[in-house]
Parts: sequence; structure tokens; C-alpha cells
Amino acid sequence: MNLKDITAKEIIPGLHGKLIHGDALSWAFWEVEAGAIVPEHHHIHEQIMHVVAGQFEFSLNGESKTYVAGDVVVIPSNVPHGGKAITPCKLMDVFTPVREDYK
Repeated sequence: MNLKDITAKEIIPGLHGKLIHGDALSWAFWEVEAGAIVPEHHHIHEQIMHVVAGQFEFSLNGESKTYVAGDVVVIPSNVPHGGKAITPCKLMDVFTPVREDYK
């Protein structure tokens, strides 16, 4: 498959994802509009976020930091997190187990 052939889904306003699912993980390629907010939330999935481009303000367990291209964040299961795109961003997330809610 090729990413250009996958239709993006708007999961929340301003967060557009191309999603790939295996047996044990989900991989998300996000295009995030400047100003888009990911409300604080938590889930059973372990998650790793990679900032590919842009600046993304991210809060993990109450601590906020602005992340830029090349930064990686490991988000343990059930830890509260959320963020806001300072600029247009490209992010990648890997989740395990599979995000059934993103299918």
C-alpha cells in the first residue's frame, strides 16, 4: 500500500489521520492544522509520538513542553495527555494494542 492511496479521517477538528492497522498495533500519520487541540485524555494503549514537522505543545501527566521535528515522546498506558498544534504539524503515532476506535 501507499499512503497517498489511504483516505484521511478527521478524528477531531483539525486532526486528519491516515491509519494503518496490523494484528497488534496501529500506526497513524497525522496532518494537524495550526491551533487544533487534542483534549486531555487517556487510553489503555501504549503510544509513541514522533513530531515529523512543526511545533506541537504536548502535555503528559500534567507536564507541558513544546516539541519540534525529530522529537519522540513515549506515552505509557492510561497516562493523561493532550496537546495543541502551535504551527501546522505532521505527527506519527504508534499504538499498541490496535486502536479499534480508529478503524
